[in-house]
Amino acid sequence: MATFTSLRHISKIASRHNFFVSSSPSLSLLPACTSSIRSFQTKATPPARIPEFAFAFDIDGVLVRSSDPLPRAHQALSYLQSHRIPFILLTNGGGKHEDERVADLSSKLDVSLSTSMFVQSHTPFADMHEYKDKTVMVVGGDEDRCRIVAEKYGFKTVVTPGDILAAYPEVWPFSQQLLPYYKGFTRALPAPIDPTSPSTSLEIDAVFVFNDPRDWGLDTQIIKDVLLSEKGIMGTFSKKNGDASLPNKGYQQDGQPPLYFSNPDLLWAAKYHLPRLGQGGFREALEGVWAAITGGPSAGVTLQKIVMGKPHQPTYAFAEKRLISHRQHLLKQFDGRLGHLKRVYMVGDNPESDILGGNSYESPHGTDWASVLVQTGVYVEGTEPAHKPRKIVGDVWDAVEWATEQEGWSK
Repeated sequence: MATFTSLRHISKIASRHNFFVSSSPSLSLLPACTSSIRSFQTKATPPARIPEFAFAFDIDGVLVRSSDPLPRAHQALSYLQSHRIPFILLTNGGGKHEDERVADLSSKLDVSLSTSMFVQSHTPFADMHEYKDKTVMVVGGDEDRCRIVAEKYGFKTVVTPGDILAAYPEVWPFSQQLLPYYKGFTRALPAPIDPTSPSTSLEIDAVFVFNDPRDWGLDTQIIKDVLLSEKGIMGTFSKKNGDASLPNKGYQQDGQPPLYFSNPDLLWAAKYHLPRLGQGGFREALEGVWAAITGGPSAGVTLQKIVMGKPHQPTYAFAEKRLISHRQHLLKQFDGRLGHLKRVYMVGDNPESDILGGNSYESPHGTDWASVLVQTGVYVEGTEPAHKPRKIVGDVWDAVEWATEQEGWSK
């Protein structure tokens, strides 16, 4: 939890609030600014009562935009920490291990964060123990960072599309000019691709899209090959494909591995002034290719997949469980008197994920999730959001101010 005990830190906060703190140990103030520092000192006082509400913040477009912290994000989180009001960060972003991402955000936002209060898109993959001892394919992210994350989650044998390209360049001829790049981080395959010997050929047991793919063409080709294979054996083609007597016209009916997407976001807020395509854009492109090959919905064929991340129920359930645990630890001095978490304010910039998820989530604990839309990310001010939030505000500090007023929380 962040504390404000050092002169240097108080001076930094004071500058953000436009009042003066002297360099003397007494922290004497200019007379005209006395009320401001009193207000700040009041805000920094630990709560005398138990907060029955909490926050879940999206990151991109709410706290940072691309890699740059947004104005007043530090102010919002510092205020909550000084009052011991629980919050977690709930993002559809990913591509790095939670330890690395939390350290980076702590530094950028100048607040103390921990992995106990952080859920990114692929964090729930860590609980998929049924695949830990099998061969999984991990897709997306920079170089092989997502492979490293998967291994830290406990997956023993992890393959990437880049590994396959490096071993068999003809698998996708349009990325051959990128081979020097791929060979800088790819690894030898755990088994060859040999359809003449299925028992010893490379077999994929699950496909996880951890993060936004960088090489859409290669990744689409390899995923397509896996889903059309026999039992996930690379280089094979299932005889059941196209069999009208089978469900889904025989596609994905021959022991092919499940396909997981960690988040559905079509768009996200980057440094460019207009939203950029995210992992959801890749999924839409893959589904278009799949429909062109199989006949698609008009032929009674769908791409069978599991999509996680906001706005889907499993991700919110995972996040709520983590938030409850964090709240119990944060307010352990109230042990025995803590009571029920009555409300969570879901603060986000994307109506299709943050707001839809907050609006539609049905908490098994009966907790009310209230959505708050900020105007610092994907949402464009003045437009009608596809999913209506409880409140539209300017930025994350406005969201915290509005929510604490709703709760009658004294500042």
